[in-house]
Amino acid sequence: MPKIDSANNYQTVITTFECSPGTCSDLLELLTQAYDEFISKQPGFIGAGLHVNDAQCRIANYSQWERREDFQAMLRTDEMRNRNRKFASMCSRFEPVMYDVAAVFDRA
Repeated sequence: MPKIDSANNYQTVITTFECSPGTCSDLLELLTQAYDEFISKQPGFIGAGLHVNDAQCRIANYSQWERREDFQAMLRTDEMRNRNRKFASMCSRFEPVMYDVAAVFDRA
């Protein structure tokens, strides 16, 4: 499970996928399979969440890793390269971006 806390040194990655309502469910299924079968088993993986907008034309993925290098190593595997090609065929674009948590706000 992701742990959003500015005190940790985890690598946060937010990836957005732009798709059509006609491919959103299929892409979400492939992403879910990727996490179930491969990504969640990689060294340094902490947790992730998949989010779909109400128009079903965007999927946002939030993931956390122990280290930046863990995420990069996962991306370089043949397994993930093949999966990324499938993701790319189902959306107009996707972009993973690495972030540091700058601040966290909780309901008082």
